[in-house]
Amino acid sequence: MITIKNPKILKWLKYVLGAILSLTILVIVIGGLLFAFYISSAPKLSEAELKSTNSSLVYDGNNNLIADLGSEKRENVTADSIPINLVNAITSIEDKRFFNHRGVDLYRIFGAAFHNLTSKTTQGGSTLDQQLIKLAYFSTNESDQTLKRKAQEVWLALQMERKYTKQEILTFYINKVYMGNGNYGMLTAAKSYYGKDLKDLSYAQLALLAGIPQAPSQYDPYTQPEAAQNRRNIVLQQMYMEKNITKAEYEAALATPVADGLQPLQQRSTYPKYMDNYLKQVIGEVKKETNKDIFTSGLKVYTNIIPEAQQTLYNIYNSEDYVYYPDKDFQVASTIVDVTNGHVIAQLGGRNQDENVSFGTNQAVLTDRDWGSTMKPITDYAPAIESGAYNSTAQSTNDSVYYWPGTTTQLYNWDRKYNGWMTIQSALMLSRNVPAVKALDAAGLDYARSFLSGLGINYPEMHYSNAISSNNSSSEAKYGASSEKMAAAYAAFANGGIYYKPQYVNKIEFSDGTSKVFEEKGKRAMKETTAYMMTDMLKTVLTYGTGTAAAIPGVAQAGKTGTSNYTDEELAKIGEKYGLYPDYVGTMAPDENFVGYTNQYAMAVWTGYKNRLTPVYGYGLEIAADVYRNMMTYLTNGYSEDWTMPSGLYRSGGFLYLSGTYASNNDYTNSVYNNLYGNNTSTSSSQSSSDDSTDSTDATDANTSTNTENGAEHSANEDKKTNH
Repeated sequence: MITIKNPKILKWLKYVLGAILSLTILVIVIGGLLFAFYISSAPKLSEAELKSTNSSLVYDGNNNLIADLGSEKRENVTADSIPINLVNAITSIEDKRFFNHRGVDLYRIFGAAFHNLTSKTTQGGSTLDQQLIKLAYFSTNESDQTLKRKAQEVWLALQMERKYTKQEILTFYINKVYMGNGNYGMLTAAKSYYGKDLKDLSYAQLALLAGIPQAPSQYDPYTQPEAAQNRRNIVLQQMYMEKNITKAEYEAALATPVADGLQPLQQRSTYPKYMDNYLKQVIGEVKKETNKDIFTSGLKVYTNIIPEAQQTLYNIYNSEDYVYYPDKDFQVASTIVDVTNGHVIAQLGGRNQDENVSFGTNQAVLTDRDWGSTMKPITDYAPAIESGAYNSTAQSTNDSVYYWPGTTTQLYNWDRKYNGWMTIQSALMLSRNVPAVKALDAAGLDYARSFLSGLGINYPEMHYSNAISSNNSSSEAKYGASSEKMAAAYAAFANGGIYYKPQYVNKIEFSDGTSKVFEEKGKRAMKETTAYMMTDMLKTVLTYGTGTAAAIPGVAQAGKTGTSNYTDEELAKIGEKYGLYPDYVGTMAPDENFVGYTNQYAMAVWTGYKNRLTPVYGYGLEIAADVYRNMMTYLTNGYSEDWTMPSGLYRSGGFLYLSGTYASNNDYTNSVYNNLYGNNTSTSSSQSSSDDSTDSTDATDANTSTNTENGAEHSANEDKKTNH
């Protein structure tokens, strides 16, 4: 024992201990007062709130209700019909001491705090009671876990324990939790997923249900089977550790496939099927912007969808009244944005979608397919003009023998020919590959990459092959192009160079009466002169070039076609499987695209098959343009005003020039057509497998699939020109 005899030290120790004691008392008092202040505004405990679901209302662009998300599926279980194995599963994973505490578990709180301080993973200290209170009154989101909310949560949990039995509280929880796919409550989920009552489920099935509420989307057994199985196994492990199941039962349950007994999902939504893909994006945007689960947060969500446009797009996809489709498996994905603000007014990710699947795959936002030559305007020519490398649409370029920059690998056009000197306007109109790569080289890879990023399109690294392709080395959704990204990028051409991020939601009203408005301000992605010059060139694609199938009389519009291609190995597989060969059917492509716009709307269309090795050929190569034309005809009603040329430009001889630059008297357009339809001495002896394709990519991206463009089709019997 240490004895301190120095009176000065003893005096100071008394002061220090006194200060610490006083401070402790002060903290307790202030904490108590603060707690009292917080709980004074706490909601009143109500059985109605404990039983209800906080569904969210979704409205269209006209403020009309289109969906009540979270109210579709619900069937309550009574306390006496809850199987003990489900009780054990829930308490084992969510609250082991549920039957021993009175709403708040100090052991759990201190244990979670120690774990969080000493481990890289985090652990919650909330009891099952507190989780139920969150579901009933607050939010389970991290952003809402304020001191005030926590105090009110604790208070209400204590009150609930005084008013209701453990059995009643557990029943509230089992009936209230969201289980994914529009199902509220575990009985609802049991019947939806397994077609059985809770009492008829196996240990493995009960453990799966018990684990879902923590993250319903993440542990969805239909869309995330691996994550769902891992979560189920954790629940089973906890049940075994708590001695709720035997070792034999534990091992048998672990060995059970997660899909065991799962039934096909039955769609019972309260919204039209044609809204499904769009609503999926709304759900994601709400989560991203507010960190709230739309199904459980009791929100009012106001969207930008125009239901009549969405319905029309659905009809174009799923009927023969507008477009002829080769078969039921042929797919289309498209997005339409308002060019003045980035609002997504319509979007649909596929044809003949399974009506029993809610919020399934939306190809319209996926970046796993190639957008081909639709990349040329935004990757090559616009950056070249914006950077100052090119100063007019009459800029001369030589479509001649050329090698991928920095390599000895020759670059080819779709027809394996070179058409000599031409303007960049003609090069873009006819979708020539060599001039496109030269334009990218003139702008520079780094500059083009930065320019694309300003349009919402990113690559992990930039290659010269990206001059004519959206393919890249990463499978992450943030890289590459989709119909959503392409529509938004081209919209910047339409509105004078301002980029708006695609936006599905414009306003959210929260359950506490507050609201948040979402309105993209837009950012300048390019000069107004650049945007107008690109539009002027892209107009010719629809009037004289590869996109005449998309032209609409009376509608001022611009756009670009894009076709991807197959490797020689893929063509061999297709020939073996389908008996289809380019020599007989002409161009075969995995992806055919069209992106176009007016001064009001921009639309991007992808077409192809889910199986990339099922080829698009023949008339199928025009379907993307046909879908665009029919939809844009509806949106414009057959008329759209032309763009007004901004200051800083002048027109000479049909071409645009930046003010202060010299207009050349040389017009290479005639020589282009002479080369196309006359004798061309620069023709390669090799035969191309597809239109406007390259034979290989640059050396840094040699295995990336290259792109084609349907400037012409070549068959064994004839050599006819077909615009796409």
